[in-house]
Amino acid sequence: MRQPVAAGDTLYSYTMLYTRRDVGKLALAALPMAKALGAIDSKFNGVQIGAITYSFRGMTDPDAIVKAMADIGLGEAELMSNHAEAAAGAPPQTPGGGRGRGQMTPEQQAAMRARQEELKKWRASTSPGTFKAVRKKFNAAGIDVALLCYNMQDSMTDDDIEFGFQMAKELGVKGITTSTTVSMSKRIAPLADKHKLMVGYHGHDQTSDPNQFATLDSYATAFSYGKYNGVNLDIGHFTASNYDAIAFIKEHHARITNLHVKDRKKDHGPNTPWGQGDTPIKEVLQLLKKEKYPFPANIEYEYQGESDVITEMKKCLAFCKAALA
Repeated sequence: MRQPVAAGDTLYSYTMLYTRRDVGKLALAALPMAKALGAIDSKFNGVQIGAITYSFRGMTDPDAIVKAMADIGLGEAELMSNHAEAAAGAPPQTPGGGRGRGQMTPEQQAAMRARQEELKKWRASTSPGTFKAVRKKFNAAGIDVALLCYNMQDSMTDDDIEFGFQMAKELGVKGITTSTTVSMSKRIAPLADKHKLMVGYHGHDQTSDPNQFATLDSYATAFSYGKYNGVNLDIGHFTASNYDAIAFIKEHHARITNLHVKDRKKDHGPNTPWGQGDTPIKEVLQLLKKEKYPFPANIEYEYQGESDVITEMKKCLAFCKAALA
């Protein structure tokens, strides 16, 4: 899929004078005073609208992501772990935070292993205050870091999984979201119980694979492993899998950490600009409003837009506001 145009991409033209991080810091300093001093309110009629920072995967500088969210008017973030670690000074990682790598060449695999080894060493050097500073960076721009997205691959050790919970604790989030397998949810459940922290398993539409979160049975299996095993319901993927998001939310709202909001066609159809697909976005948001469900509805920008990511995300936010009016 073509990556959205990133608002920060043009910063490369300044590299002779400034690094990307320097420019990001200057951009943060230029945020409107009201946003820098107070929280951004993106809760409409009781429904919290935010975004997963994966939406800004074309940006490599976390400061640019903070500025983009503030410019759009989003006051709640589901923070990707690679963005959290980059903001804390970690070595460069895969832009998607472990999502959607696809088929890699032997050279790419070797490079990825080298990056993973560097990251492992960096993680060992972190202190209890490492990620508290990251939260402060977002809070200073008026953005609440509500959730950490920490994707847990089957190859992870127990120490790798534990690190995600420690990161979540330092960030002060309400839960962890993750793209992983059903079998991994059995390993994760005891740690979620130990830390008393909800884990929302993110689903896709790979309904033919019983080890992927895609079917009703896959979620039921995860729920059976522990009371802190929940769901990060992606209503776009759920609709593409030909399931009823409204009915699922009504039945399992107590297990939902948050929603991912996007529009897709049924029958495993494509992502579309909002309002052009089959996902009942307005009806879902109205349900959250009516029932006063406390979890956020986070925009996940994945369709191929006509403009840059900030402009397209503003359109998505406006859609949510109109749906909740």
